[in-house]
Amino acid sequence: MKTMLKTLTFAIAAPFAFVAPALAQTLPPPVVIIVDMDRVIGDSVAGKQAAGDLKSRNDANQARLASLRTQFGSEGETLQKTAPAQGAAPAVVTAFQAKVQDFQRRQQTAEQDLQKRDRDFQLSRQYVIKQLNDAAQPIITAVMRERGATIVLAEGATLQHASAIDVTTDVIARLDKALPRVSTTAPAATAGK
Repeated sequence: MKTMLKTLTFAIAAPFAFVAPALAQTLPPPVVIIVDMDRVIGDSVAGKQAAGDLKSRNDANQARLASLRTQFGSEGETLQKTAPAQGAAPAVVTAFQAKVQDFQRRQQTAEQDLQKRDRDFQLSRQYVIKQLNDAAQPIITAVMRERGATIVLAEGATLQHASAIDVTTDVIARLDKALPRVSTTAPAATAGK
């Protein structure tokens, strides 16, 4: 029984043992190229233009935040200093409470505005990257075909590689011609997600 089981196992496995080496020998050796997408996004003409626009928007958001912090900080201190003493007339207490509620409402509105600005900024940043990535993909495919490459790796996925297989500069040059400018405002459909 054991001998018959061994024979049957060998009979089943034997054809596959000879097929695997034959298949491996028929495949051509891989040709690898490397693309540094961080450089494509940061060094391309459209990427630099978008970075400048986004930096201006981010600087404006930061200036607004600093202004609001100063404004609300001063108002908060004034409110603390002008708080009515215990036993103050009910009208004085009511007027003070109204000021505090107004302060809190304006503070909350400003916070929501800042959050919306930050969300819009992040969506715009992602949209810029998407546009650049979408435009770069057919260029990378063309370079891949021209070089006879079978694999494209992101530069960040490699530990080491020869500079001869890095096609980033070529991709950037072609992208600059194909896409000299991108939009830095995410479409409304994207912003609603």
